[in-house]
This record gives sequence, structure tokens and C-alpha cells, in this order.
Amino acid sequence: MTTIRDVAKKANVSVATVSRVLNENGYVNEDTRKRVQEVIQELNYKPNAVARSLFKKESKTIGFIVPDITNPFFPALVRSVEDYINQKGFTIILSNSDENPEKEKHYLDIMKQKYVDGVIMVTNTLDHEQISTYSMPIVLLDRPIHADVPSVFVDNRLGGRLATEHLLKQGCQRIAHIKGPEKVINADDRYQGYLDVVGKLPWFSKQYIVSGNYDKNTAMEVTKKLLQNHPEIDGIFAGNDMMALGVLKAAEQLGIKVPEQLAIIGFDDIDLTEMTSPELSSVAQPVYEVGKKAAEMLIHLIEGKNLEKKQYIFDVELMERKSSKRL
Repeated sequence: MTTIRDVAKKANVSVATVSRVLNENGYVNEDTRKRVQEVIQELNYKPNAVARSLFKKESKTIGFIVPDITNPFFPALVRSVEDYINQKGFTIILSNSDENPEKEKHYLDIMKQKYVDGVIMVTNTLDHEQISTYSMPIVLLDRPIHADVPSVFVDNRLGGRLATEHLLKQGCQRIAHIKGPEKVINADDRYQGYLDVVGKLPWFSKQYIVSGNYDKNTAMEVTKKLLQNHPEIDGIFAGNDMMALGVLKAAEQLGIKVPEQLAIIGFDDIDLTEMTSPELSSVAQPVYEVGKKAAEMLIHLIEGKNLEKKQYIFDVELMERKSSKRL
């Protein structure tokens, strides 16, 4: 394995000179620089990344912390970020937090120790004060926590309205909502969008709202109980697609026809929505654009540049498929 000493010997220069060429730090005669670079290429020398990161206090890596890697929405976000940062010469360290604040803080501490250049994360457990204790740049995705923390997300309340209005237009008379976890801002916003549409209608009841915790199996169980207790429900807006899949399964187990007896719509528009039977209607997030914007913001911060603004909000789009087409 070629070492920096091999390069120095071949180029007839000191190890310090090779180091200055590699790190672009300090003066080196142009002819000498070219000779060292030619030898590096000839010997196929690869600098030790750990040593360079310790010297320069940078690693050309970014951290990405997601709450649930099993939800297809998050790998899609990771892919969009990775595509952009790879073009900029960075790589990703991916961590799964399970919505656990201690794991999130542990990962952030480790990334700081490893000189990760910046972090993109999806969190609802850390607050602005905790985030601000870290010197490295941090950009939040999907769930904003404070106006001063750089964030990229979608108009979740609008999405909740679009989904619920769609069910009304399809002739649904009693629309329920499977809500995401408590204290998760996008779950609350989607719920508020639902309330904007049906909250003042004469039939509305808070008994039509149950928590599915953004989990397919949980949503399936609570939906079965909901439909058994309220057989008049003929439309369900689930706060994300994983819960909507659970609603589909619950309907199948109860022998309820979709969409004839029960119209269903989710949120996120993950790839699985087009693989179910019937295909699942959803509110689509522009996942690729959202991830790319977060990556752009983080690279700007890593490079010491100012952001034009700290929060970017993207629009959503209704994707109507067979699970909600009653007309």
C-alpha cells in the first residue's frame, strides 16, 4: 500500500511538501506541485481520510438522521439528498433514531466527534435550544421546530384539506381521520386540514379521529375498532401512506369493499401506493425536490454562505386513484 513517504521519496521532496500539496495549505513552487501531483497519480496514492479530517477538521461527509428507515418515504428522501451531495464530493452517514431523543443526541454527538461537516435530520423530539448547542450546520427535513432552524417541508395543512375535500366530493357522508403521532407537527397540520373541512359539519364527531402513530399495524388495529363502533363511516383520510395501507388491510379483514363502501386516501405518495389493490389515492409530496433543497441549504452552510431564507415550504398535489373513486 502506497504511503505519503513513498510519494515524497519518488518526487524527491519532503513529506511536509506532499502534505501541503494534498491539503492545499501553504506555499509550494508550481513546478514542485505538478511533480508531486504526477507522482500521486502514478502511484495511485489515496490519502488517509481520517488523518485528513483530523488535520482539516472536515470529513467531506454529512450525517442524515431519520426516524423510521422502514417507511419508504424516508429512503426516498435519503436518495434525493445523496444524489445532490455526491455531485459535491460528499458522502452520507445514515442513522435511524426510532423517534428516540436519546438516540438522536447520541448520533449528533458521535457525528460531531467524527468531524461530520453537517447534518440533515427529521426530528420531533429535539427543540431549538438543543439543536443550537451543536456547532456544525444542521438542516431539518419534513418537521420544522423553530423559525431560526433551517428547514424544508411541505404545506401539510393544505394537504389535509385537499384529501378531505376529495372524499367529500366523492360523496362520502362520514369521514374519519387516522392521525399521526402526538407532538409531531406535520401530523398536527394534516389533522388541522381535516378539521378545516369537516370540523363544523353537523355530523362531525371527535370519535371519528383515532391515532395510528404513523404505523401500518397500529393503524390496522385502530381502524378495525373504529369501523366496528361506527359502521356509518364511509371515508377515511389517513395521515400517511403507511397508515393508509393499514386501513386497506382492516377493510379487507372486515369484508368492507373499497371504494364502494369505504373510500381511502393517504399522504406522501410512496411507491407502494400504486402496488396495492385497489391502488391507493394519496397527497403527493415532491420528495426529490424537498430533499435536494435541504442538501443545497446544508452545502451552502458548510461553505460558510448565508441562506436566502431559512424555511422552504413546498406545495403538495392530490393523486386520485381507485381507492377513493366512488363517482
